[in-house]
Amino acid sequence: MVSLTINGVQRQIDADPDMPLLWVIRDILGMTGTKFGCGVAQCGACTVHLNGEAVRSCVTKVSRAAGQQITTIEGLSVNNNHVLQKAWVEFDVPQCGYCQSGQLMSAAVLLRENPNPTDQDIDDAMSGNICRCGTYPRIRAAIHQAAKMQQEGAKS
Repeated sequence: MVSLTINGVQRQIDADPDMPLLWVIRDILGMTGTKFGCGVAQCGACTVHLNGEAVRSCVTKVSRAAGQQITTIEGLSVNNNHVLQKAWVEFDVPQCGYCQSGQLMSAAVLLRENPNPTDQDIDDAMSGNICRCGTYPRIRAAIHQAAKMQQEGAKS
């Protein structure tokens, strides 16, 4: 048994300690917002927060996550009211939507660490997240809008 705290809820999981965290999240817990993309930490679709840092859950072993605070896209906000989620809707960011949970999780760490990012800051921080539909300009615009909303005191 492995003890994991996911989105603030402590859980005892019966899983191989070498199992990727992604499969615990998706297959054991049924939380399907975190996506499988490449399986080798190259695309960013599986990004979650581990103690507030963006990690690729497809290569993060359950044993590494044990006893840590894990946040998935389902835990980013209670009512989809994070400033990034609001900006994503405002700028109609998703096309197919598959990469978007990973994009949002990476962007959340960016805004926490840099509340007023430049285009280059955004490009650098988001470079590990691949969007096959090419919505990068809308992603960048939404991150700028979320930063503005955050500075104006909107809930994040």
